[in-house]
Amino acid sequence: MKKLVRSNLAIKLVSLILTFAIIQLLIYFDIINDYLQATLATICINIILAVSLNLITGFTGQFSLGHAGFMSIGAYACALITLRIPTIPGFILGVFAGAVAAALIGGLVGLPTLRLRGDYLAIATLGMSEIIRIVFLNLDNITNGAAGLQDIPQFANWKWLFIYTAGTVLIISNYIRSSHGRACISIREDEIAAEAMGINSTKYKVIAFTIGAFFAGIAGALYATTFNFIDPKIFGFSKSIDVLVIVVLGGLGSISGSIIAAVLLGVVTTYLQSFANIQMILYSVLLIIIMIFRPQGLMGSKEVSLSIFSKLGNSFKSKKGRV
Repeated sequence: MKKLVRSNLAIKLVSLILTFAIIQLLIYFDIINDYLQATLATICINIILAVSLNLITGFTGQFSLGHAGFMSIGAYACALITLRIPTIPGFILGVFAGAVAAALIGGLVGLPTLRLRGDYLAIATLGMSEIIRIVFLNLDNITNGAAGLQDIPQFANWKWLFIYTAGTVLIISNYIRSSHGRACISIREDEIAAEAMGINSTKYKVIAFTIGAFFAGIAGALYATTFNFIDPKIFGFSKSIDVLVIVVLGGLGSISGSIIAAVLLGVVTTYLQSFANIQMILYSVLLIIIMIFRPQGLMGSKEVSLSIFSKLGNSFKSKKGRV
C-alpha cells in the first residue's frame, strides 16, 4: 500500500513537471500563440473554479450557484491593488487579498445559508452572487461601475497560472483525503447519519464553503491579471452555470473529472469559434449528448490513479492468458 502511494505521488510529480516543461517549450517556440495562450489561461482558471466548486457540491453535497460572486471579489480586489502597485509583489499581494476577501465573505454567507438544503440553498447562493455583482456595479468611485476596470497590469503568465492551478488541485486533493474531507463526504452521503456519529455538519459545510470561496477568489484574481479588463457582467449567473457544467460533466466527487472536463470544454469552445453563429447551439447539443449517454459524468466519482492503470494491465494480461 505504501509503495502504491509513493508511486502515485512520484507519477503526479513527474506528470506536473512534464506538463509544465512541454507547454513552456511550446510557448517558447511560438507553437502556442497568443490566442492559444488565452485559451490555456481560461482552462487553468476554469480548473481552479471547477475543483473548488466540486469540493462544495461534489464532495460536501451542497448545491451552490454563487461561485461567480466569489470570483468577482477576487478579481476586483486584485485589480484594484495591482493598479496601484503594478509590480510582482503587488500582484502576489492582490491574489492573496482577493482570495482572503472571498473566503471571509464565503464564511459570513455560509453560516446562515448552509443551514438550508437543496434548491433553497441554490437560490440563496444565487441571490448572494447577484448582490455582490450589484454592489460592484454601483460602486462607481471604486470599481468604475458598469464600465469596469481597464488596463489592469498583466502578470498572470503561464508560470503563475500553472503554480496556482497545481497548488489548488494538490491542496484540495489533500484536504479531501484528510479527516475533514472524509467528514464532508459522510455529510454528502447521509447528513443525519453523520450527525448521529458526532460530526458537526454545519461546521464542516461552512469550512468547505469557505475553502471553495478562497480558491474562487484566486481564479478571479488570475482572470483580472490575465485579460486586463473586468466588469460586473462577466461575473453574472451564466458564469456560475458554466462552472457547474464543468463539475457535472467531469463527475460530482471527482477532481480528475473536473480537470478533464475543463480541458475538454476549453478545446471544444476554441474549435467552435469558427461557427460563431451556431456556437452555443453546438455546445449545448454536445453537452446534452454527453449527459444522455454518461449521466454520471466522464469520471463519475473516480480519480485517475496508478491503481486504475494496474487494474487495466492485469485485466489485459488475464485476457491474453485466456487466449
